[in-house]
Amino acid sequence: MSEEKSDALAWWREARFGMFIHWGIYAQPAGEWKGERIPSLGEWIMRNAKIPIPEYEKIAEQFNPVKFDAEEWVSIAKDAGMKYLVITAKHHDGFAMFKSAHPYNIVDATPYGKDPMADLAAACQKAGIRLCFYYSQAQDWHAPGGAGHWEEDDGSGWTQQPVEPERFTRYLEEKAKPQVRELLTQYGPIGLIWFDTPVVITKEQSIELRDLVHSLQPDCLVSGRVGHGVGDYGSLGDNQHPDGAVEGDWETPCTINDTWGYKFYDDNWKSPEDLIRLLVKCAAKGVNYLLNVGPTAEGVIPEPSVERLKAVGQWLKFNGEAIYGTRATPFPCDFDWGRVTCKSGRVYLHIMNWPEETLRIAGLRNRVLRALMLAGSVSVPFSQSHEPGSDSRMVELNLPAEQPDPGIVVLALNIEGEPEVSSLPVEK
Repeated sequence: MSEEKSDALAWWREARFGMFIHWGIYAQPAGEWKGERIPSLGEWIMRNAKIPIPEYEKIAEQFNPVKFDAEEWVSIAKDAGMKYLVITAKHHDGFAMFKSAHPYNIVDATPYGKDPMADLAAACQKAGIRLCFYYSQAQDWHAPGGAGHWEEDDGSGWTQQPVEPERFTRYLEEKAKPQVRELLTQYGPIGLIWFDTPVVITKEQSIELRDLVHSLQPDCLVSGRVGHGVGDYGSLGDNQHPDGAVEGDWETPCTINDTWGYKFYDDNWKSPEDLIRLLVKCAAKGVNYLLNVGPTAEGVIPEPSVERLKAVGQWLKFNGEAIYGTRATPFPCDFDWGRVTCKSGRVYLHIMNWPEETLRIAGLRNRVLRALMLAGSVSVPFSQSHEPGSDSRMVELNLPAEQPDPGIVVLALNIEGEPEVSSLPVEK
């Protein structure tokens, strides 16, 4: 990676936590079609319910999100401690949630008739949140030539057409690239373009899309899902969490319940405690945590999502220093009691399972200057030992018998220099 692009990644590495928003006309049926609840993801209802294009287009005629409030959405993200916002400008159904020269868009095809991306751009700029766009570059079930496109067969139904390279290239040139250009010229500075599901795209085409983004906004990042490993950072699978620290720059997209796009009956919400644990586990592996909300067709982020995000934000108010701008654990393994993040001069111990009075950390080679709980800045007594013969090193922290907070408690160790640990396995 070039030094220039490494500099562009600096804000993203500092952020660690972002909001994903899956919103489109698929929120109108909300997981149900003709009285039947459609399995799987809300935003895939067109494909999973095998909805013909003319019928699916009529959904846009009903879509009127009169309760959409960009400043409220951005405020929810900011209160949650999120630093960037990625919204689906166009998902696989091919419908653009922004003003586009291609007529299949929210301004031209819905009674709402306004561009919510323009409002979000203004609200994000005002709040200091980075606005980013999701764009499905290869899959487009509506546009001829797009991967997964549906066309009428003998009248008995609709079939998915095989991708023909010439038609796909024409789709890229006539729809995908022009819309990416619109996204990067109509809304001011954009943090990143979150491409998705490259499927049939060639490496050359992925490079062309990446280079188009960089030519329009040199500081705009390109997600790894542009395909063929040519993005500026890597994207793990949906709801995927690595077992160990990862090399390079990575992000994992995650849901709060079981779907991305809104389904009115999906009430399988993760608890605030689970969401905080996942945030910590991602940071401890050096991975950004992109947490999704699925607004309703009226433009409202569901209250269960808001409640949980507020709880995460409250935890970050006291412990955010141990997440933002941190690096992955310097230790070669996880600990039974929790996870570790670090930065220059500090090691953060995220205690998930409260130990009995003494917490032992083996293998830390740095001299510890001070130990304290981040919440309340309460000092913690500690001792540090070193056996030169075996080069065994141990830090022992004397904790209160009772856990001071029912959630994850973070201890910060002030150390001399950059974190350094023994390369041999350490005690858990």
